[in-house]
Amino acid sequence: MSTWTRWPGGSPRPDVAGGLARAAVVGTGLIGGSVLLRLHAAGLDVAGWDPDPAARRQVRDRRVDAPDTLEEAVTGRDVVFLCGPLPTLPATLARVAAVTDDDCVLTDVGSVKAEVSTAATVQGLGHRVVPGHPMAGADRAGAGAAGPDLLDGAAWVLCPGPAGLGAFRRLAVLLVDVFHARVVPMSAPEHDGAAALASHVPHVLAGALAGTVHRSALRDAVLTLAAGSFSDGTRVAGGPPERTANMLLGNRDRVLAELDALGAFLSELTEALRGGDAGALADRFAEGRDVRATLRARTFSTHRREFPAAADHAGELAYLRELGAAGGHLSGVRETAGAVTYMGHLPATPPLG
Repeated sequence: MSTWTRWPGGSPRPDVAGGLARAAVVGTGLIGGSVLLRLHAAGLDVAGWDPDPAARRQVRDRRVDAPDTLEEAVTGRDVVFLCGPLPTLPATLARVAAVTDDDCVLTDVGSVKAEVSTAATVQGLGHRVVPGHPMAGADRAGAGAAGPDLLDGAAWVLCPGPAGLGAFRRLAVLLVDVFHARVVPMSAPEHDGAAALASHVPHVLAGALAGTVHRSALRDAVLTLAAGSFSDGTRVAGGPPERTANMLLGNRDRVLAELDALGAFLSELTEALRGGDAGALADRFAEGRDVRATLRARTFSTHRREFPAAADHAGELAYLRELGAAGGHLSGVRETAGAVTYMGHLPATPPLG
């Protein structure tokens, strides 16, 4: 398998997409629907299933197969993406595993990874479950908001386990080939820690700001004056409230810890403002500006690492997790002649602090 070459136009050959030419997507909302449509556009044999009959009709209206039962959708598939609500994932994982072959790769797109990773281990599925999380979204929800380009080029976290490196390699090839993903390998705890600040706390802030405006006596005047800063700062508040609540509860301890850290920073700003200390205010905002500037101007160094495909995987797993924890990603995976080669990228800018 290889990710080094593509057909003209960027579409992957199904035979090089990690060998995962037959796919299924369970849950066809914004993310699941976008996964489904991209796989279909890439020429893979893909079926979608959703518990909502109306959602299945929407899939069929877009000329994609949508069987009436989950079992019919996933049986005989090479890879299944689980895209339902976070609390449903462990049970759905067990149900899908029961009717798929042992070499079928199972992954999810949930925004919290610890629970599904634990469920995979408890259910004896660590050799074929690769928890995942594409870092993309929109301010709308549902299948109607899905599109084949939503996840194009996204950072896509994968959490390989000691027994599942073979499945990880195959899935990584598919994601790079089809989605042009920047695959970020991490352990589940490291993902949940980083996602708390990268995604979950921003949802709290957006909801808090929008909710405060909702309660304000000047609500309509505020909305009239609202421009880019308000729109950008509240974008994710437009998502389904139940989904946000599930995300925060699923990562509660890490989110609470980061909210404490955020509260401390806000206290510094508050005290500087109360005391009329312009210098202290500017210093705090300079910290934020530095992070914003780094986000926009990051550069990466490129390297290749090779490991024996059939040997002890401890070194390979350590490399992958260290790469992700350091802010790096993969753009290619190739397995040939008993070796696996990774094309890796690490931030070239020095860390802050």
